[in-house]
Amino acid sequence: MVSILVACASGIATSATVAAKVQKMLDEKGVPAILKAVELSKVEDYVKRGAADIVMPVVKTDVDFGIPTFSGMAFLTGMGEQKVFNELVETINTIDLNK
Repeated sequence: MVSILVACASGIATSATVAAKVQKMLDEKGVPAILKAVELSKVEDYVKRGAADIVMPVVKTDVDFGIPTFSGMAFLTGMGEQKVFNELVETINTIDLNK
């Protein structure tokens, strides 16, 4: 199953809210994925361990994590949400979990 990290400064409030919303949207579409809210400072560790397929920061960052990255702000503000969601689903469907 695809693993998505939703990251904010503390990994508690904002990222948890966005993770729950996106999880519900994916579940309603039958798209298998697990979302986890984390601190932005921990994302690189998760990626290095292979514990993430996609990153969704809810804060501005210029870091290239080396895996698909989507802005979580769309799910917080609602602006451009459907477009980002559609792109997210397309990306999830292209990830090869057997690598």
